[in-house]
Amino acid sequence: MKFKSTTCFTSVAAALLFSLGSANAQTIVKIGYTPAATSHYGVGTNVFCEEIEKNTQNRYKCQVFPNGSVGGEREMIEAVQLGTLDIVNTSTGPVGNFVPEVKIVDIPFLFRDYDHARSYFDGPEGQALLTKFPAKGLVALTWTENGFRHMTNSKRSIVKPEDASGLKMRTMENKVHMDGYKAFGIRPTPMAFPEVFGALQQGIVDGQENPIPVILASKFSQVQKYLSLTGHVYSPALFLTSPRFMKKLSDADQKVFYEAAKKANIAQRKKVNEDEANGIAQLEADGMIVVRDVDGPAFRKALDQAYIQYGKEFGADNIKKIQDYK
Repeated sequence: MKFKSTTCFTSVAAALLFSLGSANAQTIVKIGYTPAATSHYGVGTNVFCEEIEKNTQNRYKCQVFPNGSVGGEREMIEAVQLGTLDIVNTSTGPVGNFVPEVKIVDIPFLFRDYDHARSYFDGPEGQALLTKFPAKGLVALTWTENGFRHMTNSKRSIVKPEDASGLKMRTMENKVHMDGYKAFGIRPTPMAFPEVFGALQQGIVDGQENPIPVILASKFSQVQKYLSLTGHVYSPALFLTSPRFMKKLSDADQKVFYEAAKKANIAQRKKVNEDEANGIAQLEADGMIVVRDVDGPAFRKALDQAYIQYGKEFGADNIKKIQDYK
C-alpha cells in the first residue's frame, strides 16, 4: 500500500514538473542585421525584442547577431527563406533581387525628404507593397528606416557630379542604385557590408555611400576624409521573416510580433532623427571635411537618361505618383 502511494505521489510530481517545464518553455528567435549594435538598426531591434519578450511572458527570447556576424543583407535574407535565421532587419538594397516590385523605391531622388518618404511607406501604397513578399517566401512585418544616403570618399570633396567621376565607390548589390551612380561617373563596386570598412582602409575602393547613422555607427570617419551631403537616395528598411516562421505562431503571438515591429519602427526612425541632428557635427569633430552645399540640381540633371530607363522599367506614371505623393 505504501509503495502504491509513493508511486502515485511520484507520478503527480512528474506531471507537475512537466507542466511547469512546458509553461516555461522558451523559443529562441534569431535576428540579424549588418550595422553595429549601437546603430539605428540596433535600437530598433532591441525594442522589437523587448516587446516580444514582454508580451509573450518570455516564451520567445531573442538571440541577436549585429555587425553582419551571420552574413551580409542578401545572405541573411536567403537564410530567412531557408529557415536558418528567423528575422532580418535589412535595408531594401538587396530586397529587389527577391521581390522585384520593391525596386522602384530605390530610385535616386525619388523622395523629397523624410516626411515625404515616411508618409508614403505608412500609407496605402507603401503598405500594398508588403503584400508582395509572401509569394517570394518572405513576410514583411513592417517598413522601417535606414535613411537618406550620402557619399564619403578618401580623395576629394564632392560638390557636383563631375567631382564624383572616376571614383571607385562601394555600393549595395542593387542595379537601380548602380545605374544612377554610373550617371554621376562613379565606378560602382558591389560589396557586402561586412567587407566595407576593410576595403576602405586598404584602398580597394575610394568611397562608399550610406546614411549618417550608418557612417557614424560604422566609424567610417577613421577611413574616409570627405563627406558630401548628397542625399541622393532615401533608403527604406524592413523587418523580414518567413511564412514558415509565422505559421509556428498562434494568432495572438503573430499579433505580438506585428505590434513589436511597429514599435521598433518608431524607435528606429527616432534614432535616425537624432543621428541626422547631431551626427554631422560629430563626424566633423572626428576629422571629416563635410560638404553641405552640394549642387543638388546638377546631380538630378545628370540622371535624365537614367530616369528614361527607369520609366521604361517601372512606368513613368508610377514614378511620378510616388514623387507627387502627399
